Amino acid sequence: MLCGTPKDGICALEIAQNGAVIGVDEAGRGPLAGPVVAGAVVLGKSAPEGLADSKVLSSKKRAVLDEQIRVSCAWAVGVIEPPQIDEINILQATMQAMTEATERLAAALKCAIGEVIIDGNMTPEGRRDGWRWPARAIVGGDGSEAAISAASIVAKEWRDRIMIAAAEAHPHYGWERNKGYGSAEHMEALRKHGPTPLHRFSFAPVAQANLL
Repeated sequence: MLCGTPKDGICALEIAQNGAVIGVDEAGRGPLAGPVVAGAVVLGKSAPEGLADSKVLSSKKRAVLDEQIRVSCAWAVGVIEPPQIDEINILQATMQAMTEATERLAAALKCAIGEVIIDGNMTPEGRRDGWRWPARAIVGGDGSEAAISAASIVAKEWRDRIMIAAAEAHPHYGWERNKGYGSAEHMEALRKHGPTPLHRFSFAPVAQANLL
């Protein structure tokens, strides 16, 4: 399931007069392996306290908040796999993940979307054909806007679970620890064992390892 809503439905969400405010953020732009994941969240009236940028939270706290968000808020994720990242590049893949997450959430909500607020300095507007909502980029939004913080947590936890599961099938790379980033352990395994189908061949370290 790539999206969910509170058990009490839309009445449990914070919906302004002009529509829902969706927070969006991504996880996994930089790794050498695995998908890029975007989260989209509309806060619930009983949203958990302590929401913050996923990068500053401990893994234990982040996991607890992720579960609370998915119970009390409306949420969705978009997942773009490595072959598509290689085909359209990581920036466009990130924009596509955001578009898919927002599309899923908007479809589940069945209400007007007032605005989509996105962490960073750009939005998918004008970059992906499927984007059709009012959008605003906020630099540092994952630390200043609760809806974006929630989205960052959902995206990070979703992607981490993918990489931990992938580590069982590809045990040499330490993905359960580095989540696909280019750690020393990961780089050594690339040199020794070469890339897997989950690697991003358009990223230089993977392309170089593929030539060995």
